[in-house]
Amino acid sequence: MQRVRLRYTKRGRLRFTSHRDFQRAFERALRRAGVPMAYSAGFTPHPKVSYANAAPTGTASEAEYLEVALTEHRDPEGLRAQLDASMPTGLDIVDAVEARASDFTDRLEASEWELRLDGVAPERAGAAVAAFLAAEAVEVQRQTKKGVRSFDARAAVTSLALAEETPATRADRPGDTACAILRLVVRHLTPAVRPDDVLSGLRAAAGLAPPVPAAVTRLAQGPLDEAAGTVTDPFAPDRDALPGPTGSLSSTVATVRSGAA
Repeated sequence: MQRVRLRYTKRGRLRFTSHRDFQRAFERALRRAGVPMAYSAGFTPHPKVSYANAAPTGTASEAEYLEVALTEHRDPEGLRAQLDASMPTGLDIVDAVEARASDFTDRLEASEWELRLDGVAPERAGAAVAAFLAAEAVEVQRQTKKGVRSFDARAAVTSLALAEETPATRADRPGDTACAILRLVVRHLTPAVRPDDVLSGLRAAAGLAPPVPAAVTRLAQGPLDEAAGTVTDPFAPDRDALPGPTGSLSSTVATVRSGAA
């Protein structure tokens, strides 16, 4: 049995696709592409597909991950191209590697996010960021299945900063209103701290309340480089394990980055 790990995106309107919707679309793509899938045992066999840390519905992402098990060997790049051609535009399969190292989900230590705050002046957002980072703890509340839960949103945040607006984000927003762009790196802790929790923290710490919901995009997820404060490529150990020159080149892969939607 061969295992292949894939990175996929949720772009544009497809950011509103739920995880269940993506699962259905991906399983249809597997059938269209004629992928030799391994199946679970039992009365209702299912393709052996493992999903890792999916982004919330409504959140765009450049770095979602899954793993598939095959009964026949396939070239990872060829498999990626076949599956991508069978997926809706916006749910794009952008990278693939054969699984050669274990504990993949343990590598997903942190995520880098971009938060676009329409209607918020950069100066106002910058002051709120400074207040949030200066606080020892920022308690926020979230509604859960077990009721309202309080937790510290500050502890998981390793970096939060004002970023320059790019042509892509400028083209994606209506009008010429003020807009602040924030870049956020957050550890994957328990309970998980999500971008909306950090926005709640900015409101609690500095009274920042954007007039419209923030546009949130996950730019990367993977191992956290503590020294640089960046999120690195979770596929690097698999590439390093490849025989021959391909493996030696994988050490040059530093971060998971992709063009804007």
